[in-house]
Amino acid sequence: MLRNTICTLLAVLVFGGHAFAQLVEEFEPPGASCCLVTAAQRLTDQLQDWNQLGRYHAANEELKQRPADPNRVVFLGDSITDGWKLEESFPGKPYVNRGISGQTTPQMLARMYADVIALKPKVVILLAGTNDIARNTGPMTAEMIQQNFMAITELAQHHGIKVVLCAVMPVSNYPYERQQREAAYAANSGVSANRRPATRSKMTDRRPPADILKLNAWLREYAGRVGAVYADYYAAFADEKGWLKEGYSEDGLHPNSAGYRLMAPVAEAAIGKAMR
Repeated sequence: MLRNTICTLLAVLVFGGHAFAQLVEEFEPPGASCCLVTAAQRLTDQLQDWNQLGRYHAANEELKQRPADPNRVVFLGDSITDGWKLEESFPGKPYVNRGISGQTTPQMLARMYADVIALKPKVVILLAGTNDIARNTGPMTAEMIQQNFMAITELAQHHGIKVVLCAVMPVSNYPYERQQREAAYAANSGVSANRRPATRSKMTDRRPPADILKLNAWLREYAGRVGAVYADYYAAFADEKGWLKEGYSEDGLHPNSAGYRLMAPVAEAAIGKAMR
């Protein structure tokens, strides 16, 4: 089984996603790393911890040795949570970060016991869904995503943990459009661009705003139905186009420092409501 997995990974590493693409005008291959067998083995090892339960294992064991703070809050989520410096936004608060970049709701569901329930928090605040829409772990129906939110909520409530369900944040194409303008200006003026033209797709291609709105409408309704609190990050960040406001993200998805400052009072108000 391991040999087959390594062979499959090697095929992906060697041929990538362009095996059937058309010929190119110039030879510009992506940078290759050495030791493909080692790289394949490393990927195989990572796949064995698909839910990344190992990420916080040591930290959880250490935290469980201390008396549980009666006001402990666990922030469960993806890269937006992972990148949040909680100690700066909430100084002195017993808030625990359990975000993991790139994760989807099925992965977070698998982490509920180890990363949330075992830590005995009073509240869990869940920010998820954007990577489900983007198909980070494969295509999912709206119902499948909803069922994961329900399972996470029911598990928490069954163990006496209050739940805050956060709206999926809007995304924007502003950084992409800005890079395109800069590249066009450099090409037309003969000025050397500081960086290569943007090649990544628009953020709204993988995370359609309509899908975000639909999931948020369901999250709001579900939170009200089961006694959870709804934290509306979307309303705080969306502009008149329904995109993430300019100035709060460098890539159209992840908050920058100004973005986290905008999120903090929304989270704090929701946590306070849940605790009451």
